[in-house]
Amino acid sequence: MNFKERFGDRRHFLQVSTAATLMLATASNLGWRVQQAEAAELPSDTLSKPDAALKELLEGNRRFTRHQPQYPHQSQARMQELAQVQHPFATVLTCADSRVPVELLFDQGIGDIFDIRVAGNIATPETVGSIEYAVALLGTPVVMVLGHERCGAVTAAVKNEPLPGQIGSFVQAILPAVANAKGLSGDVVDNAVIANVQYQIEQLKRSPVLIERLRSGDLKIVGGRYDLDTGIVKLVT
Repeated sequence: MNFKERFGDRRHFLQVSTAATLMLATASNLGWRVQQAEAAELPSDTLSKPDAALKELLEGNRRFTRHQPQYPHQSQARMQELAQVQHPFATVLTCADSRVPVELLFDQGIGDIFDIRVAGNIATPETVGSIEYAVALLGTPVVMVLGHERCGAVTAAVKNEPLPGQIGSFVQAILPAVANAKGLSGDVVDNAVIANVQYQIEQLKRSPVLIERLRSGDLKIVGGRYDLDTGIVKLVT
C-alpha cells in the first residue's frame, strides 16, 4: 500500500470516527432533553388534587405575609425543565393591578401558576377560554378568581361615569356585581369587590368544559380577596 492509499484510509477513519462521536453526543443530548420533558409532563401527585393545590396556594401566601418566602422553582434548571411542557398546579384570574403580583404573593415560581390578568378580574370570553385551556389541556386542578382591596376597576364601576377609549369596557362586565352589592352594610367598593369575585365565578361555572371537571371532582373554583395593606389572601364564599 502506497502513502496516498494509507493517508486516504486514515482520513476516512477519522471522518467516520468524528461522525460517530457527534451522533453519540447528539443522541445523549436528545435523551437528556426527553428525560427532562418527561419529568415535567405530570405535576406531582400531591398537587394534582384540588384541595392540595389550594392548600399550596394558601401556604405560599402565608410565607409571603410572614416574610419567609422560599422562592421555589426559579432556577435555570427549572427553566430548562419546562422549556417544552407546562403543568401549572393552579390557575389564577386576577386584576392587572401592578400591586397584585400573583407569583410573589403566593410564593411560587416558573410554571406553577397559569396567571391570567385583566382589569377587574372579569370573565370575558377570552379569559374564560384561557381558563378552559389551563384546566382541560394542562390539567390545572384549582382555579381562583382573585379580587383585591381598593380595586380601581371596581371603583370605576361603582361610580359608573363616562370613561375615555375602551376603559369603560370592563366596567360593563362589573356592573351586575355592583348591583348585587347594593344595600349591603360596610364599604361600598369593598362590598362590590367581593360581589364581583362571586359574579365572575358564576360566569365561569357556565362553561361546559369547566362544569364537566367540577362534576368529576377534578376541579375546584374558589374566590379570593387580596388585602393590599397586609398581603393576606382570604377566601371568598
